[in-house]
Amino acid sequence: MNKIVFITGATSGFGRATAEKFAASGYDVIITGRRKQKLQEAQTHLSSRYSSKILALEFDVQNKQAVFSAIEHLPEEWKKIDVLINNAGLALGRDFFDEAALNDWETMVNTNLSGLLYVSKAVLPYMLKQKKGHIINIGSTAGKEVYEKGNVYCATKFAVNAISQAMRIDLLQHKIKVTSVNPGAAETEFSEVRFKGNLEQAAKVYEGFRPLYAEDVAEAIYYCASVPEHVCINDLTLTCLAQANSFYLHKGL
Repeated sequence: MNKIVFITGATSGFGRATAEKFAASGYDVIITGRRKQKLQEAQTHLSSRYSSKILALEFDVQNKQAVFSAIEHLPEEWKKIDVLINNAGLALGRDFFDEAALNDWETMVNTNLSGLLYVSKAVLPYMLKQKKGHIINIGSTAGKEVYEKGNVYCATKFAVNAISQAMRIDLLQHKIKVTSVNPGAAETEFSEVRFKGNLEQAAKVYEGFRPLYAEDVAEAIYYCASVPEHVCINDLTLTCLAQANSFYLHKGL
């Protein structure tokens, strides 16, 4: 019987690449997303390319009722979840604190923080029943250092880091691993979403250096999930060669 991985925000970026990596490695994959068409496209692509089973669940992690309903009503054969990857997240706006939009703040908090908590809380009963499991939370270098105009986005990723530590402590007795994976600058839809569809502004973020790509992050996530059973990678931060941390980036590499 194949292991099962549950991935939120699997319609693009890190989530989509991670679904591909796990499916290629023999996992059955539960993919979730709020964009129905993209979710169906991802399911069709993965099902046609790999022998793994693919289950698609359409919901927005911000919607507590939808999250719990979808997960509580999983078919019996999909309940033995081995790995949960809390990937759904976003940044909205790059503004000084006094100029930022409240709606942007609320969406980031509700997605990056509340959504992670809802999904984790809904999936945990299945892991507790099995007395094993692995939760991988996708953080960011923005959860390590606060940078100008990062304010609430950085705050949500600092919270992901704190929650990951708390989970690791509290779930230790249940033999559940918890890992925080913290990518640096990565060229995905991230900046397009942050700058609300301004492609020119988004493209400037990655000018002059070679950033991480979604596949790089997927490899790191899979590595964390594939170490021996008695080993847990607690915290992994990865950047491209040109980036040292949230502050230092050397263009020209």
